[in-house]
Amino acid sequence: MKTIAVIGGGITGVTTAYALAKRGLEVTLYERHRYPAMETSFANGGQLSASNAEAWNHWSTVVKGLKWMWRHDAPLLVRPSASWHQLSWFAEFVRAIPRYRSNTIETARLAVAARQHLYAWAAAENIEFDLKRKGILHIYHDKAGFEHAAQVTRLLAQGGLERRAVTPNEMRAIEPTLAGHYYGGFYTESDASGDIHKFTVGMAAASERLGVRCIYGRDVDKLSRHAHGICVGTQDERYDGIVICAGTGSRRFGAMLGDHVNVYPVKGYSITVNLNTPESQRGAPQVSLLDDATKLVASRLGPDRLRIAGTAEFNGMNRDIRADRIRPLVAWVERCFPEVNTRSVVPWAGLRPTMPDMMPRVGRGRAPGVFYNTGHGHLGWTLAAVTADAVADAVQHAAARS
Repeated sequence: MKTIAVIGGGITGVTTAYALAKRGLEVTLYERHRYPAMETSFANGGQLSASNAEAWNHWSTVVKGLKWMWRHDAPLLVRPSASWHQLSWFAEFVRAIPRYRSNTIETARLAVAARQHLYAWAAAENIEFDLKRKGILHIYHDKAGFEHAAQVTRLLAQGGLERRAVTPNEMRAIEPTLAGHYYGGFYTESDASGDIHKFTVGMAAASERLGVRCIYGRDVDKLSRHAHGICVGTQDERYDGIVICAGTGSRRFGAMLGDHVNVYPVKGYSITVNLNTPESQRGAPQVSLLDDATKLVASRLGPDRLRIAGTAEFNGMNRDIRADRIRPLVAWVERCFPEVNTRSVVPWAGLRPTMPDMMPRVGRGRAPGVFYNTGHGHLGWTLAAVTADAVADAVQHAAARS
C-alpha cells in the first residue's frame, strides 16, 4: 500500500497528509474549497488547550442543555429536531457518561503529547502562526464552578497535565487587563495559543514541498471499494488506501465505506476584534483565557487581533451567523476588557465534528485500506498533530504488511 488519498483539507487532513508524506507514502489530498482551512479550521478560539480536555459526557451537561433549551443566548443551546442523526447522537452521548473520567484522562494525555509534535513541525517548516506560549487562565465566578474545576484538575493530572489554583490577586498578576470580580481560577502554564488558519495553510505548503498532491476545489461525491483499494470520485481515481478527515462530512463518507461514524456538527461562534488603536492593544489580554460559566475563550493573535470563541449549538448543518449568538461574545469583551474598542468586529461560525463520547475516531475502518482521523470536536486544533501521527503509523504499518 503506497498511494493514499486524504479527504479533507482542514487541520486534521493537512496534518495527516504531512505525516503520511514524511513516512514516504504517495499522498493526494482532496479539499472541496479553493484553499485549505476554510471551514472549522478558519477562525476557532486559537487555544492549544490540554487544560480544556474535560469530556462533556456528564449529567450536569444534560441538565444545562435542558434548562437552557429556550434561551437564545445560552452557552449550550439544543435546537430539537426529529432527525434520527440527532436522536442517535444524544443516545450515544448519554451511554458514554460512565466513561467521563477515563475519556477526560485519555484526552489530556493525547493533548500533552500533541504539543511536541506541533511545535517540532512548526519549527522544522518555519511556520509563523502567532504562537503565544503564555499559558491559559481558567476563570470562575463562584465557588461551585471553582470546586468542580478542582476535581477536573485531579483528572487532568492523571493524564500528565499540571495546572494550579490561583487567587483573584494572582489572576490579576497573570493577566492585568482582566476586569471584574472572580472567586478564583486555574492556570496552566504549559498551554498555548495561536492562529489555526495560519498554521494549517503553512502545513499545507510544507506538505506540497514533501510531494503531496493537493487537489483544491474538488467536492468528492463518491467513494467506493474495489478489489485492490479505494476509488475516489466518479472518475474512479484509484488508491491503495484512504484516510477520512472530512470533519462533519465524515459520517457520509464513512457510510459509503461501510462504517458508522456518528459525527455530529456542533456549531461554535467566534468574533475577531481588530485592535486598531493603541488603547485597545494595551487593554487586550496577552494570556489566553477560558470563562467556564459562559463557555467562552479568548486568545491574542499577534499585536492587533483578539479572538473570542465558544458556545455549543446543536442545530444540524446550519451555518447561519446569528446576531443573538454573536452579541454575548461582544458583551463579554466589553465587560472583561473595557479598554478594548469593539467598533471593528468580524463574526464567524463553524461546525465542530463531534463524536458522542467526545473522543476522536482515529484508526482503521472495517474494510482494508480504510482509515479515519476525525471527530475531534472542540479540540481539533489541540489534538490534530498527535492523531495525525497515530493514523500515519497505522497506515504505514498496514503498508508494510501488504
